[in-house]
Order: sequence, then structure tokens, then C-alpha cells
Amino acid sequence: QVQLVESGGGLVQAGGSLRLSCAASGLTFTRRDVGWFRQAPGKEREFVSVITWSGGTTYFADSVKGRFFISTGNAKSTVYLQMNSLKPEDSAVYYCAATGGGTYSPYPNRDYDYAYWGQGTQVTVSS
Repeated sequence: QVQLVESGGGLVQAGGSLRLSCAASGLTFTRRDVGWFRQAPGKEREFVSVITWSGGTTYFADSVKGRFFISTGNAKSTVYLQMNSLKPEDSAVYYCAATGGGTYSPYPNRDYDYAYWGQGTQVTVSS
């Protein structure tokens, strides 16, 4: 019943912007950390960003700091990833993930920190 669905991916030119959405059903993001990861072909899944609900803290990977921003809607069922100044190396499948009950990390930046995952949305940045 728990489902996370990413949307907003597509093909953009370098320097362009996209806003990804992560919509939840079967749960809200209350008391959950919600993160974004990405995975390019042949590479490991990479942490991008997280918003921690309990602490009101956001974190970003060094590779996206200053370009990407994470936010949530008031209903606590949607999280956004605003992606600006996109580079070809940002091309990847982007995944939304949420922590489960009882999971705690002060900085959840690893796959195993998260219990629920979306199906991913493709982002392709052309040169």
C-alpha cells in the first residue's frame, strides 16, 4: 500500500532546470526523512539530498550544493527536488526514498537508511 512515485524527469539542455516531485500514498512524510538518490549506468547509487522532518535539516551532496534544493508541500505528502544549472554529469535515474519507523541516522545518506523507494525518473542533460 505504501507507494512513492517520482515525476518531473526528462531531457533538458545543460544549464537548464527541472523540478522533480515525490508523491507518497499509504503514508505521509511526517516523522520521516525523505531523500533523493541518483544512479547513472555503471555507477553506484549516489546520495543527492535529504530533508529531515524531525530536525528541520537539509543536506546536499557536494556535487549539487548551490544548484539543487529540496522542499516539501504543506500536506506532507509531496517532496520536491529543484534542480538548477544542470550538467551532463547530473544525468541519471533519480529515486525518492523515505525512512521507515524506527530508523534513525543524523545524516541519512546511505541506501540502507531508507525503507521505501520509488521507481525512479530519468533525467538526461544534454551537452
